[in-house]
Amino acid sequence: MPRPAVYSSSASRRPGRAGAPAQQSSQPIGGEAPAAAPPPPAVPAAPAQRWQAHPRAAWALVLLLAALLVASLLHQGPPVPRLSQKDIDDAVLRTLETTTLPSAVTRAVEAVAPSVVRVAGYGRAKKGKEEVERGIGTGVVIVNTGIILTNLHVVAGSDRITVTFHDGTETTASITGVQAENDLAVLQAHKIPDDLEAAPLRSTQDLRPGDQVAAVGFPFGIGPSASAGVVSGLEREFTSPEGKRQLSNLIQFDAAANPGNSGGPLITMDGEVVGIVTAILNPTSARTFIGIGFAVPIENAAAAVGMPPF
Repeated sequence: MPRPAVYSSSASRRPGRAGAPAQQSSQPIGGEAPAAAPPPPAVPAAPAQRWQAHPRAAWALVLLLAALLVASLLHQGPPVPRLSQKDIDDAVLRTLETTTLPSAVTRAVEAVAPSVVRVAGYGRAKKGKEEVERGIGTGVVIVNTGIILTNLHVVAGSDRITVTFHDGTETTASITGVQAENDLAVLQAHKIPDDLEAAPLRSTQDLRPGDQVAAVGFPFGIGPSASAGVVSGLEREFTSPEGKRQLSNLIQFDAAANPGNSGGPLITMDGEVVGIVTAILNPTSARTFIGIGFAVPIENAAAAVGMPPF
């Protein structure tokens, strides 16, 4: 009787990934089972998958980068434009066209003005006992303790002397020195402003005819007033109309001067005092300026107060 055929049993199903069919393998009848296949290598997650896994870290990095960018822009600031030579020339030209610069005379007068004072002498009237003004002139502070130079003829014979400073302070003063040969008197103010300035003095050794000068004072009591001109000559002589006084080694100038200018400073364009205005030449009895004035050199004036020579 023929034997029935023998068949191998069907391969069993192995669990796999969900939805994937189980792999089948055939095994010979009566043989050994083959070794199991190794697992596939692990594949690293893509960058996008990592950021998706940590969304907070991604946003923190974005915000940090944005902050760094803003800080960098703020630190740099707007770009500074470079100036060309034409830009500089145009700016200078506009300044010159729109700004009025003071003249040399203006600068000189402003430099010495705080040191110029009004001087007045008072005495008793011939008839009566009331006090009257006997003379008005000018003075210049040469030491900031209140030492003032003026003309002797401004204060001679006065019972009382007053000086009015640049800031309006008025006080009495005493005569502390006289140099009659140069018509000079030295005054000491009894009260002085806190910020009193002394005028700068300059030697006349390099002074020349034609140099610009200015006279500052109180002509006819009006002022302070300024007038400008030039040095007309040096080492001049002058005799007063009454013949009572003869002066020598004078500076001749043509800046306008009138009664009341006496004792005021004659200054250079640097604002430095080179002389003390002392007289005007006028062959008439009008006692007004006709173009010739005289000043005592500052070396003589400084000697009147015992200051050392230049």
